[in-house]
Amino acid sequence: MATDRQAERALREVRAACSALPEVVERPSHGAPTFFVRGKKSFVMFHDDHHGDGILGIWCAAPPGAQQELIETEPERFYRPAYVGHRGWIGVRLDVAPDWAELRDIVADAYRQVAPKTLVAQLDSDRAQPEE
Repeated sequence: MATDRQAERALREVRAACSALPEVVERPSHGAPTFFVRGKKSFVMFHDDHHGDGILGIWCAAPPGAQQELIETEPERFYRPAYVGHRGWIGVRLDVAPDWAELRDIVADAYRQVAPKTLVAQLDSDRAQPEE
């Protein structure tokens, strides 16, 4: 079970990754911090011990086939989440040696699954520009 400090850090990292994306809104959904594109389509849900499962992590949209591949290759870090797993969403553990840079990539990939093409193009164009 994650400590309060681990959960606070994880939520801070998830919020930062999600809020860096175009037109993202956070609001609670089913008691969990959830991130939506334009306030409509969810792409990431943050969970800490969901219904006593002992897991600190996120549930997020994933490209077709990614769920099965990730669970097969790294079952200690990835899992099939309740309620949304049947839609191909992936559970990502943040209580098992989290890689925050990888988390940002996973969140961006989740965003790409639900965001309108115009916002995905904006995201890709923003990321292609060199940093000053």
